[in-house]
Amino acid sequence: AGVETVKRAVELDLASRFQESLVCYQEGIDLLLQVVKATKDEAKKHRYRQKISEYMTRAEDIKKQIEKEKQDGKYHKQIKIEEDATGFSYEKLFQEYLNEVVSEVWVEDPYIRHVHQARRYSLYNFLRFCEMLVKGPCKVKTIHLLTSFDEGSGRSQQMSGLEEIQQSLKNYEVTLNIAFSPSIHDREIRFNNGWMIKIGRGLDYFKKPQGRFSIGYCDFDLRPCHETTVDVFHTKHTKKM
Repeated sequence: AGVETVKRAVELDLASRFQESLVCYQEGIDLLLQVVKATKDEAKKHRYRQKISEYMTRAEDIKKQIEKEKQDGKYHKQIKIEEDATGFSYEKLFQEYLNEVVSEVWVEDPYIRHVHQARRYSLYNFLRFCEMLVKGPCKVKTIHLLTSFDEGSGRSQQMSGLEEIQQSLKNYEVTLNIAFSPSIHDREIRFNNGWMIKIGRGLDYFKKPQGRFSIGYCDFDLRPCHETTVDVFHTKHTKKM
């Protein structure tokens, strides 16, 4: 398994898919280290250690390259979430980019609407996203939301829900600024440390749970997802709305 994982790392490396390659190198190195511990043949141990050393050197080089791309504002990572895939909670997706520097967040999503619309969980999803920010490790003080008005009778419920979230966040000394645009189409999330995340479906990429007492109803890591693509960028300056 270790050899196959490293082979995959090399293939991704040659294809310039460095972020994915780094993950495979790290996993492969861990597996090969376990093989070394279990191997009694000293000659084999020596060969494995040599290869592990080479892979570790390459992994460190890739880390430096990725860091340079971040500093230059050229970093781009793409995550493809397959239909019915699990393990993509907001924590898993965002916390890598939420360091202690983050104090301000911008959310653009046209469908943060009433819970009884077709996108019935969009307000709850936004609430869960806010809960993740409140838990840290970031020190968020301000969240800017740009969305569109719900149509027809759902508008008052939409406003009521957003205002309730807004009041609740005040208990945690977080200000939620809400703005509306009739022409918004893009979906993206930006942090003031320079990270920008674009999700094809916005925050609403989770499927409806099978029931209120089904696995995945509470734990979003266990909730099946709709197919979507996540693009992560790093820029030197995050533009404001």
